[in-house]
Order: sequence, then C-alpha cells, then structure tokens
Amino acid sequence: MAANATTPRAYLCRRFTESVEAALAERYDLRLNEHDGILSPDEIVQSARGSEVLFASATEQINEHVLRQLAPTLRYVATLSVGYDHIDMAAARELGIGVLHTPDVLSDACAEVAMMLMLNACRRGYEADRMVRDGRWPGWSPTQLLGIGLKEKRVLVFGMGRIGREVAARARAFGMEIHYHNRRALAPELAAGAIYHADLDQALRIADVLVIAAPGSPQLKGIINAERIACMPERAVLVNISRGDLVDDDALTSALSTGRLFAAGLDVYANEPNVDPRYRELDNVFLSPHIGSATRETRDAMGWLLINGLDALYQGATPDNLLNPR
Repeated sequence: MAANATTPRAYLCRRFTESVEAALAERYDLRLNEHDGILSPDEIVQSARGSEVLFASATEQINEHVLRQLAPTLRYVATLSVGYDHIDMAAARELGIGVLHTPDVLSDACAEVAMMLMLNACRRGYEADRMVRDGRWPGWSPTQLLGIGLKEKRVLVFGMGRIGREVAARARAFGMEIHYHNRRALAPELAAGAIYHADLDQALRIADVLVIAAPGSPQLKGIINAERIACMPERAVLVNISRGDLVDDDALTSALSTGRLFAAGLDVYANEPNVDPRYRELDNVFLSPHIGSATRETRDAMGWLLINGLDALYQGATPDNLLNPR
C-alpha cells in the first residue's frame, strides 16, 4: 500500500529476500538499510527513529539504549532469528515493546548444515577440496585422506530442541547412536530413542561427535572449555551450529592443533564476522559463514512468519511467535 498517515512506519536493519521485502513495502512505510552492513546501536537509533516496527536479525544489538531511544513510538521488534539474546528483553517488557522471532521454520535447514559440517569434518572435506583445486592430487591411494565414518559412532546433541531433534533424525539415518544433553529429559515421543544425559561432563565422555545446538545465552558462554574438551574421547569431532561464544577458542584451537580432537566443523563464531585467525591456519577444521538457515525457502518462511505475526498483532490477536505477550 502507498504510505499515508495511517500506514505504520518500519525500518529494516538488514536486507531480506525480495518477496519478503515486497510484502513489507505493501504493509508499511518502509525504510531500509540499503548497504546491508551491520549497524551499530547508535546507527539503528538514528536510522529507525519514528518507526513503529523494527525488523532486525541476530547481527544487531537491540540493547536498552536502542529501545529507550526509539520508545514510545516503537511498538514491535521483529527479529529474523530463533535466538533473541541480542535483544534486551527486560527493557522491551518494561517499555511495552513486543518482540517476535522465527522458531520452527529453520530447523530443517540448520540440521542440514550440521550434517554438512559433520561430514566434512569427519571426511576431511577442506583438505580434499583444496588438494583437487590446487592441482596437488597425485591420484588415488589406499591411505589417502583417511577420515572417520559415521556408522555406529556416538553423537551427543547438546541442546535437543527443535533443531537438535532434526539433527538427531538425520544422524540416526547415518547409523549413529544418538545421545543428548538438556536441562531436562524429553518426553519419549520426542526423544525417539535418544539416550539422555543429565550431566554434561559425563555426557561428553561418550561423544565421538559433539553437535552444539543449544540456544545462545550468557549463562552458556564458554561452556565448552579446555576441561570439557578433555572429557571427550581422543580424536573426537566437534560441530557448532549454535553460538560461537559457547566454545572457548583457545581451548578448541589448541585441541585441534595438537590432534587431541580429530576435527571440527564450525558455522558460528565469537565476535562475528571477526573469526579467530587461528582457525584459518588449521587443516582439520571446516568453516562456513553462519549459513545455517541460508536457503531461499527458509529465509522466505522466516520473513513471512514475522509478517503474519505482525498482521495478527495489528488485528488484535496474539501470534505464537510473540515472545512477550501482555
């Protein structure tokens, strides 16, 4: 619809897919971050002032300063992410600002990336690709690039939520034995035969492959440290699709460089996009640039979940993806 006095103003911090942006432009007096770079909190305040809706993603820090500066005009923050640790929820509640996120729709895509990382870490995908691309492949040999097979290996899923359960389903299809650590055990129909471990340190002792799929939170920062990596079996594999700061970079790079761990597959990093440069020097780590939900189908679905949720709010209903209903 054309902007008029009754059309809510909205600001888009990062570019969304074309179809989602077109739908937003029909509903809102939309302004957007044309260059698509990561905005600082002060830049968000300057650009979004006067907006009723702030569309964000996991790359923006929507802290108390941002929310107070944009209140009372700001009514809703809609984040293109499942996690919401980048948003000051206490300030949002105090100011009466609704926060929407995008659960469920990205579970399949993230689980696929977890398996991509697992396979490439276990089968030395980075080394293999580089050997062929650099023209250094001498031809097949019986002991060339020997890796680790997945069948009958024990995978520990740390964080058996929606994404974790999809990882487990795919790992089960590869013949892996499924274990998991959560704050509490799942109902049997959700666990689907996976073995629960209440104690993380004990769970790590059986983890041939550790997949970190826990939600990001300050309480979990650095939880996978040197002591916990030491609990894992020799030559185990670590995969992280959660948040980079759950893993201590010093501990992981040391374990990879000494061979204590066989390999790692990482899609997330502390201080993104400033990846710890030590990872780039290691052949036994497969790196991808936070692409867990990066399929067109998923990003469209995430965008429409926010659009439909906001449509419901403007019509007086309460959508399921509203984190702080009144």
